[in-house]
Amino acid sequence: MHILIIGAAGMVGRKLTARLIADGGVLGKPIDKLTLFDVVKPDHPEGFSGSVMTSDADLSMPGEAEKLIGSRPDVIFHLAAIVSAEAELDFEKGYRVNLDGTRYLFDAIRLANGEGGYKPRVVFTSSIAVAGAPLPFPIPDDFHLTPLTSYGTQKAISELLLSDYTRRGFFEGIGIRLPTVCIRPGKPNKAASGFFSNILREPLIGQEAILPVSDEVRHWHTSPRSAVGYLVHAANMDVEPVGPHRNLSMPGVSATVGEQIDALRRVAGERAVNLIRRVPDEMIMRMVAGWAPGFEAKRATALGFTAEKNFDEIIRVHIEDELGGRL
Repeated sequence: MHILIIGAAGMVGRKLTARLIADGGVLGKPIDKLTLFDVVKPDHPEGFSGSVMTSDADLSMPGEAEKLIGSRPDVIFHLAAIVSAEAELDFEKGYRVNLDGTRYLFDAIRLANGEGGYKPRVVFTSSIAVAGAPLPFPIPDDFHLTPLTSYGTQKAISELLLSDYTRRGFFEGIGIRLPTVCIRPGKPNKAASGFFSNILREPLIGQEAILPVSDEVRHWHTSPRSAVGYLVHAANMDVEPVGPHRNLSMPGVSATVGEQIDALRRVAGERAVNLIRRVPDEMIMRMVAGWAPGFEAKRATALGFTAEKNFDEIIRVHIEDELGGRL
């Protein structure tokens, strides 16, 4: 079994690689080859005895997708993307990376399919940004795509391509609409949603965090552990029950910023909460005003996808996975 991870140097990509190595196989077959690809060369993974190829390049550059597909990976995880705020600030880069790179990948698979019946499983990370205000709460699975950002639009177009290429038999595609991943380990990134993690991650290690929005802002979240779990389940599941609608809204936790802070207080105490400093940011407040407050995720749940039930669990997962199990 040959696994290709595009975006393997990112946080989710690294955790996915480690999880796959720990599991040892996909679709009931042992993994004997890993290809890890990103714009920054991924680290060589530990604990894997099979063949490993790591490479760094831009998927949106001509010829790069064909190189990756030339070795005929059996399962392809497409995680690479320009995040929301950066895609909004740099219009051309966002469309080049998030849309053109995805189209080049899908076409490289299509052309390989025509040459000799090659038909891999493709797990694509989409986003809840494909839905935009006005939004019901909770958002039903059949809610139409209404993106209000360039990032959301790029993901929505890619979702349609995934469904159409799957319908035409070029590959087995599954689109995973990731909730906002929280708590993200490491340093803050350029995602507009980064503050959701910042206001928990930094106080848990005794550092100040900036909160740019009000406590009433409600959003849809999942832990890094559950995000990786979605991807692994998508790679292993029976795709027949999915039907023609190939993109799934994942289960998660709907919470206001105030509820996040209350969970932090219960887990880590008032001292941690006092490290949150409120500094309103008009641009971020305008962006989050149209963000998804939560999804029903009935289809995904029925198909076996699972997530945490509340923010106390999400914080404890972070403490277990990133802080050695203790504050």
